[in-house]
Amino acid sequence: MENWQQAGFGLYVHWPFCAAKCPYCDFNSHVVSSVDQARWRAALIHDIDCWAARTPGRMLTSIFFGGGTPSLMPPETVAAVIDAARGHWTPANDIEITLEANPTSVEAGRFADYVGGGVNRFSVGLQALNDADLRTLGRLHTAAEGRRAFDVATSVCERVSFDLIYARQHQTLAGWTAELTEALSFAGEHLSLYQLTVEENTAFGARARAGGLRGLPKEDLAVDLYQVTQDLCGAAGLPRYETSNHARPGAESRHNRIYWAAGDWIGVGPGAHGRVGQREGRVATAARPGPMDWLTDVEGSGRGRTNEDILQKSDIYEEYIIMSLRTTAGIDLDRLAGMGGLLDKSAVEELTSSGMLISDGHHLRTSEAGALLVNAILGKIVAVDP
Repeated sequence: MENWQQAGFGLYVHWPFCAAKCPYCDFNSHVVSSVDQARWRAALIHDIDCWAARTPGRMLTSIFFGGGTPSLMPPETVAAVIDAARGHWTPANDIEITLEANPTSVEAGRFADYVGGGVNRFSVGLQALNDADLRTLGRLHTAAEGRRAFDVATSVCERVSFDLIYARQHQTLAGWTAELTEALSFAGEHLSLYQLTVEENTAFGARARAGGLRGLPKEDLAVDLYQVTQDLCGAAGLPRYETSNHARPGAESRHNRIYWAAGDWIGVGPGAHGRVGQREGRVATAARPGPMDWLTDVEGSGRGRTNEDILQKSDIYEEYIIMSLRTTAGIDLDRLAGMGGLLDKSAVEELTSSGMLISDGHHLRTSEAGALLVNAILGKIVAVDP
């Protein structure tokens, strides 16, 4: 078995359409007046068909519908995509099939239909639990609608996660403590908690450049917000297992773990990325981001991607180091060695001595203090291939 086949095989399906573009979002999402659902359904299935011909005999461990807003997809499209994937690859007995949902597109019958089509996990984008901050974040739902959406999802599905964004404008430590405490009072098995990041190519980025994005937390407050997040989630039985993700033991996202552990995954849909082992080596794929460009590609040639790059050995192990060190499991040193991976031994020794890294001889991971400095640590420990 190739090294990258040891961490599962997943399918990522990108649905690029949204009802509105959030000002903080730099994902490949688009607002359109209408979508030809039958045409898009056929294109997604055709792209899966083409990929399946190149990856025969694999066991499929997860499917993830991301976006955009996948809960705007008709349930019959979701079911058809799942059926196509199951028909080409052998589904694992415990296959995880996740669909991201926004509260404004949540409705009980629709969600039951998703489950009937094969979805067994939902990720609901709550983002905040008060109406004022939801408006600032450009969200179309209210806090009450968010709670109802979560309740709908949990009424039809056992595995439900939700997202919150913190370190928002004018947010205080006491305010976030109260909000997260409320969130944990109804949280299930998993939640994702992201510090607000101002990306350059977003409305927030433009506002920040113009000096109009006021009230973002200073570094000391950002650290305090992160620390109280770890403390409250840990006490609630939902410890961090990745920088921004928390779960009860055994309820971690299986699909995201493929990314973090350098597994294989196919990406279909506009702008979708993938990593997949081929005869010539491990290949990085990226589809054209424009929805109509991608759709035209698939309908014309059967290929919804434009870039396929064979990764060099150093690319492979550096990606693994970068992704796995964000997790509490850390770097599997034996697996890294199997990749031919290199670490800067003197930097590792120094950071271990200073308490930033912890090693048991088989795994290397950050300490709680080191988790706050993971990007700086990565810059020191990745060795240059001679």
